Amino acid sequence: MKFATFSKIWVVGLALLLASSAFAATKANLILTGPTKVNGTTLQAGKYVMEWDGSGPNVEVSVIQGKTIVAKLQAKLVDLKAAPDQGACVTKNDADGTPVLAGVQFAGRKFSLELSGANSVGQASAK
Repeated sequence: MKFATFSKIWVVGLALLLASSAFAATKANLILTGPTKVNGTTLQAGKYVMEWDGSGPNVEVSVIQGKTIVAKLQAKLVDLKAAPDQGACVTKNDADGTPVLAGVQFAGRKFSLELSGANSVGQASAK
């Protein structure tokens, strides 16, 4: 009787563990080398964390500095044929010349986040 109860608890616990990891957010570091607009908000140069849920193709991304969400935006997860050796931020210039985050590639990961078109490069790193 005790074995049956233990088995049921173990199976339920394992199911909860697997379910929680399936819905766990994906995180990656984002390093901006200069002021960059993200969904209309200008972020200063520095280290941020990007966090998103789901496996795509469409995900909502939170850009976090410390414990504060500084921007939220929609992105598309794009599969890559090979994982890049280095991470990169892809930006485009706004009408006033300010870089706007358009996409991010992560070192060692076979996907990227696509936000819009691009014409210049910064750096990003996967966590």
